[in-house]
Amino acid sequence: MLWMLHLCADARIVVLRYTDAPVGTMIEYEDGSGEFASVTLHPHLILQDLRRKDELPSLHSRAHSLCFIARSVNFPVTHISSAAAENVLN
Repeated sequence: MLWMLHLCADARIVVLRYTDAPVGTMIEYEDGSGEFASVTLHPHLILQDLRRKDELPSLHSRAHSLCFIARSVNFPVTHISSAAAENVLN
């Protein structure tokens, strides 16, 4: 998340809110031990200017390549992102 926010700031994309709903798949063995097989992140960004949303996939890819957690684990980490605009009432 921090890399994504940093890259958005560098690109002058204003992120008003960032939430995620990660889903992990685990393998459990007969002896009770287990491990993660994969994790999918579901980042949702609220943008000040939704016209910039087409830039997000490349920024997510770049953030993923820089993320020390994603680079440190031995299972795939993928993401399915979405974006919306802030509802502003005048």
